[in-house]
Amino acid sequence: MWRNFAAVNIAVIGTGYVGLVAGTCLAETGNRVLCIDKDSEKVRWLRQGHLSIYEPGLEPLFRRATAQGRLTFGVSLKEAVDHAEILFLALPTPENEDGSADLSHVLDVVHDLAQLIQERKLVVMKSTVPVGTAARAREIFLRSHCPAVVASNPEFMREGFAVEDFMKPDRIVIGATDPWARQILAALYQPFLREDHPILFMSEESAELTKYAANTFLAMKISFMNELARLAEGCGANIDDIRLALGADDRIGGRFLFAGLGYGGSCLPKDVKALVHQARVFQVPLRLAEAVQEVNTTQLDFFLTKILRHFEGQLSGRHFAVWGLAFKPDTDDVREAPALKIIRFLFRHGASVRAFDPEASANALKQIPDLEISSDMYQALEGADALILCTEWSLFRSPDFDVMAQKLKYKVIFDGRNVYQPDEVRRRGFTYYSIGRP
Repeated sequence: MWRNFAAVNIAVIGTGYVGLVAGTCLAETGNRVLCIDKDSEKVRWLRQGHLSIYEPGLEPLFRRATAQGRLTFGVSLKEAVDHAEILFLALPTPENEDGSADLSHVLDVVHDLAQLIQERKLVVMKSTVPVGTAARAREIFLRSHCPAVVASNPEFMREGFAVEDFMKPDRIVIGATDPWARQILAALYQPFLREDHPILFMSEESAELTKYAANTFLAMKISFMNELARLAEGCGANIDDIRLALGADDRIGGRFLFAGLGYGGSCLPKDVKALVHQARVFQVPLRLAEAVQEVNTTQLDFFLTKILRHFEGQLSGRHFAVWGLAFKPDTDDVREAPALKIIRFLFRHGASVRAFDPEASANALKQIPDLEISSDMYQALEGADALILCTEWSLFRSPDFDVMAQKLKYKVIFDGRNVYQPDEVRRRGFTYYSIGRP
């Protein structure tokens, strides 16, 4: 009989964003967690007490769990199998050229586990994977006569709020047809459900599809508002007023209704593409999801047209300041970040750029090594023809406009996140462009 609420030995395979947050939070409730990664340099870094990602609230939990020995790190998959009763797979599933999810990292580990596991253990898919992946893992285990049990347990963490989302989830989705697996995971997650939020049990296939459906629905809200912002701008309406009115309707809700540069990051772009691809494989095309992708791609073009139009199509020799490099605030993640796409566009047109971001500069330099980085937000403005605001960090919300006016060559702001009030900025003598506002 499974002991409810008892600490257990857990292994998390993969110490990327999901794996590191999940492992740390699971250790916070008393479990003994071993995080495994094949990158020995990253493991060495983590063992020395250095986090490999920036995430608000993660560091104090990480330091407490490592100091007390509940969170450890290694490189050996066999060590993970020997240690753990539950093994979470938190491995990357990057997109292939056709938009499908690359499952090589996940399936390679499953094949290795099939040779190592000699007694009943629970293998949990935490990675975002297409429908049928848990079934494929189960087949691999069966062919190898491996007694592992498979479950799907997708994560719903928002970057910037991941610790809060894991520690106080609004729901836990468990895809498992095996009663033993359901019992284990229900007991594991009970300490996180003090506010009576539900554990939703379903098949592995339903859990896998739920993750893609959730992210695509959120992306759809963003793309809808971005497309609506174009109409608002064309007809003299104000997208901020429209957003408030829509958000007040509890059938719609206020989240993800902000017009801007489009969605980015490691999840939404990849997951929408994967869902569209999977629908085509099953010959059930998802026209809404396809439109979501198209709107997100063209939204950046819509914003770049404002820059081109202001400078009459001549960007060569111009110098721009960029505030914000992360795809959203409170993260250092620059994957699919609109800021990097804008910077590459400016470079292609012969412009130069100096950028500032409070956390994401190092990761941005890995993507664009020639990018000039400033250590100060105001120093980044020195001599710039215009400021382009790409990420709505709190630091940028109440700037010193007098200093900005002194630093900028021309008092021009392209606000890709609608951070400032147009009338106020223009009253201060700036030429100001935003999205969907007159």
